[in-house]
Order: sequence, then C-alpha cells, then structure tokens
Amino acid sequence: MSLDITFLGTGSAYPSPSRGASALVLRREGQCWLFDCGEGTQTQLMRSHLRAARITKIFITHLHGDHFFGLPGLLCTLSLQSNPEPNKPPVDIYGPLGLRSFLWRSLELSHSQLLFPYRVHELVPTRDQCPAEEFKDFSGLDRDEAPAQGPPGRLVHLDPGEDSYLLVEDEQLVVRAFRLFHRVPSFGFVLEEKPRPGRLNVQKLKDLG
Repeated sequence: MSLDITFLGTGSAYPSPSRGASALVLRREGQCWLFDCGEGTQTQLMRSHLRAARITKIFITHLHGDHFFGLPGLLCTLSLQSNPEPNKPPVDIYGPLGLRSFLWRSLELSHSQLLFPYRVHELVPTRDQCPAEEFKDFSGLDRDEAPAQGPPGRLVHLDPGEDSYLLVEDEQLVVRAFRLFHRVPSFGFVLEEKPRPGRLNVQKLKDLG
C-alpha cells in the first residue's frame, strides 16, 4: 500500500499570499483524502501535482473557519469539473456535529446543485472536549425542518472501549478519530495499516530445517 502526503496549507487563522490555511492531502491507491479545507485550498490544489477530481474522502478536524470555510467552494468546483454519472460513488465527508447543516445551508442559499452525491458523517463530541462555556449542542439543529433533500450520512458516537470513533475500515487499513481538547470540540485522525501476512511457507522452511 502506497501512501503519499502533500501539505496544501499550514497557516493559522487566515491564508496569506505564500501560506494557505489548514489543508493536507493523503494519496492512497490513486485516491486523494483531504484533511481540513481552509480558504485557498482550491488554489493550492491547482498549484500542486494533485488532481482535485480524485478526492473521495474529506476529514474536518473542527469547526473553526480556517479549517473548513473552503469546503463549500471546493465541492462546487468539483461539481463543475465533473460529469453526471448515475453510479458515481459519493464523496464521504467526516467532521464534528453541525457540519451537515453548514454544508446543506451553504449550498442551498447559494443555489448550488452538485453533480455528484456526497454524504456527511458527523462525530458526536463529548462535553469535556472544550471549556464548558464554549460547548454548543448541535444535536437538535434543523430538527424541525430537516431537509429531505439534504445529504445522507451517519452519526458516529464515541466507542468507550476504544476511546475513539471508527470511521473507515477495509482490507488494508482502519481510520479512527480521537478526541482533541481545544476551544471547540476537535478531532484527530489515525490511519492504521492492518497486519499483512507474510509470503513465506513456514511449514516448508521447518521441513528443510
């Protein structure tokens, strides 16, 4: 399994002419996974050797603007660069509770219609992840006007036994989120490669001494 990391932005609070806001791309088996999407991420992608159309998963660490204000614009650009395909797999987006409402409202208010499906999987934070006065409960957001046409997705709760959130699992790796402690609920992400069995014939080696 090949993994390759490209830093698109390492700035804090706001982008600068020479330094973008937070964004990082992990390339894996021909796919691109984007971690955070601050302002200027699109421009940084254009300057890089990466192809935005290969983005299949997006992970947002927390809901401070410099980590996700670039996301609605990026999705719209991906739509403009794509052709409608009925069987195209959705782009999976992972982030804190409240992200689904933000994306749906941003796209709805800007009259943006994406030509590809997407899903938003929201991580439910615990109240001890930030100062009590900063914690906002977004669990009831849009409850009375849940948009039928809004993006699907699942709510992911903390697994107390693992002290983490299971996000992705396939034959090669597992992706989990874990709690970070910041001014607002925040998450880090871990990609763990599964053990790969060796190709040696152990019994034959034993037979040969």
